[in-house]
Amino acid sequence: MSVQQPKVGFVSLGCPKNLVDSERILTQLRAEGYQISPDYNGADLVVVNTCGFIESAVQESLDAIGEALAENGKVIVTGCLGIKEGQIRDVHPSVLKVTGPHAYEEVMDSVHHYLPPKKDHHPFIDLVPAQGIKLTPKHYAYVKISEGCNHRCTFCIIPSMRGDLVSRPIGSVMAEAQNLVKSGVKELLVISQDTSAYGVDLKYKLDFWNGQPLKTRMQELCEAMSTLGAWVRLHYVYPYPHVDNVIPLMAEGKILPYLDIPFQHASPRILKLMKRPAHSENTLERIKQWREICPDLVLRSTFIVGFPSETEEEFEELLNWLREAQLDRVGCFKYSPVDGAAANELPDPIPEDVKEARWQRFMEVQQEISAQRLQLKIGKTIQVLIDDIDEEEGVAIARSAADAPEIDGNVYIEGEGAADLKIGAFATVTIVDADDYDLYAELA
Repeated sequence: MSVQQPKVGFVSLGCPKNLVDSERILTQLRAEGYQISPDYNGADLVVVNTCGFIESAVQESLDAIGEALAENGKVIVTGCLGIKEGQIRDVHPSVLKVTGPHAYEEVMDSVHHYLPPKKDHHPFIDLVPAQGIKLTPKHYAYVKISEGCNHRCTFCIIPSMRGDLVSRPIGSVMAEAQNLVKSGVKELLVISQDTSAYGVDLKYKLDFWNGQPLKTRMQELCEAMSTLGAWVRLHYVYPYPHVDNVIPLMAEGKILPYLDIPFQHASPRILKLMKRPAHSENTLERIKQWREICPDLVLRSTFIVGFPSETEEEFEELLNWLREAQLDRVGCFKYSPVDGAAANELPDPIPEDVKEARWQRFMEVQQEISAQRLQLKIGKTIQVLIDDIDEEEGVAIARSAADAPEIDGNVYIEGEGAADLKIGAFATVTIVDADDYDLYAELA
């Protein structure tokens, strides 16, 4: 008689990079015969993968740990907040174990200790798919190409949590990407802390994939991924000079014409205080050159307003830069002190009401830019990827090359045939309308 398989509940919080960590742990759990429980009550213990980047994320993580303890009682904590074990145990002293980020082996050791795997587990019966366990829909997946970061931005504590840059060999990344596409994934989202720096720690070491020699470097990675037949989308790209080399690949349709570049500000003084890399003053000129090479290029970015000592003139400089840059997708955050960040020591903090007012003004400017740029798409025929079907409304919810999942806009397909489309399939549509952030289309 077979012993019942032990069940683990799992809570994953934070960014896509954390999601990939969760997928790796879940894949190992399944490979060792553990079942994944969909709720607290059915689990023998719960793993909570936390985020600790900003104060609101810290509180969300502490609340999730508390909920897991209340509902289940046996909790292992991992992730970015795990580097602050004292803070966690001050609030939740009964957690079984606390580990830091990407501590896969330590998490598994803890699970083994508190919930040993069944003795009759057979790895050839309890099969795990080649692409591993994924928490995203079947048609897209995140591919993490490196861990950590070599920069020391004053508002950020990621290096203290995740360490310096450690790139995965390109052969390993490509093998994973190939397995994902074979499993039905239509879109690969390349993520890291600094995608442009991929391979610098390995001195762009030569590796092999399918017998083909490849340097562990961003351009070679993009070239190789472009052969897989899936959408390839780049996130977290710093505007180093060599980024110019991937724009022609976008123009040729090899990878999506989409760059996610966290510019953070436009004032040279503020950027210097932030210790941002690659904050050269010619960014606007480079954007212009990129668009000349690839007219369909979509630029997404994030910014911080209310950074310590930011003057009204510097904020206006940011707004003027934004108007000239004409970015497609933009997120904005009000600066908030993060425990352990160097920026906390900077003088002249900005009052909360001023931060709020600047955030509102920033978003108003960008909303107008976004709306204007989306209006230019009306009448165009484009390819989209179907994410969902609203059968009641007869509407298909999709994304274009310009839209990353969860953070950008959607394309709503209405009219005849829309409800018959399949999730995870591509469709060709004609844009008929637009609002501030989304597009509306009919099948072409």
